[in-house]
Amino acid sequence: MKVVVIGGTGLIGSKLVARLKAAGHNVVVGAPNTGVNTLTGEGLDSALAGASVVVDVANSPSFEDRAVMDFFTTSGRNLLAAEKKAGTRHHIALSVVGTDRLQASGYFRAKKAQEDLIKAGGIPYTIVHSTQFFEFAGGIAQSATEGGTVRLSPARIQPISSDDVADALFDVVGGPSFDGVLEIAGPETHRLAELIALYLAAKQDPRKVRPDPQALYFGARLDDATLVPGEASKPRLGKARFADWMGLQFPA
Repeated sequence: MKVVVIGGTGLIGSKLVARLKAAGHNVVVGAPNTGVNTLTGEGLDSALAGASVVVDVANSPSFEDRAVMDFFTTSGRNLLAAEKKAGTRHHIALSVVGTDRLQASGYFRAKKAQEDLIKAGGIPYTIVHSTQFFEFAGGIAQSATEGGTVRLSPARIQPISSDDVADALFDVVGGPSFDGVLEIAGPETHRLAELIALYLAAKQDPRKVRPDPQALYFGARLDDATLVPGEASKPRLGKARFADWMGLQFPA
């Protein structure tokens, strides 16, 4: 089966591509450096010709409100138009648990706009809502740093390893379209501020984490339900625990 992975050179995309190739699929890696650009449309028609499944795991290079909205809406329209030409049977997109609850953030408004395009696009689809990856801990810390202090909400978070995300996407590729949202998350919940404090301590980073219920997360305020999957969604849970991942990243 021919599968096109948009964003196939990134963290999740490269892991998914490796799994698909190992399973014998004909995989096209879609990224600007492979001649496939969803913003300009360059290379899309030739890349998607004969593709049964398209997986979009690309992310915006900028989180600035206007830039991120332009990226997800322009890319989304171009990609869906090319899929219609190609007769693609399943569009899979990676998005974020809590997107609907984070609309104070420009980034998540753009992600919702992307999802709305997919739902109205007329192509069978599955939107995979993932919690934050373990690997994004450093980015979260950086976004909340003021001097030597990291101000973060103590809200609950249920992070997941990138390998578990890639495994879930691989299974979705092999199954029927969901025509809805599938939620995935790690096996354990943590407090966001405590999780990042553990991460910084493990890498011997001198910054101090200050829990603050009023602290914004990429422009949005959090509560205990914002970043975790809904109980009614019956989320797919990954296997890797944060402590195990930390042990691999920072061996004693």
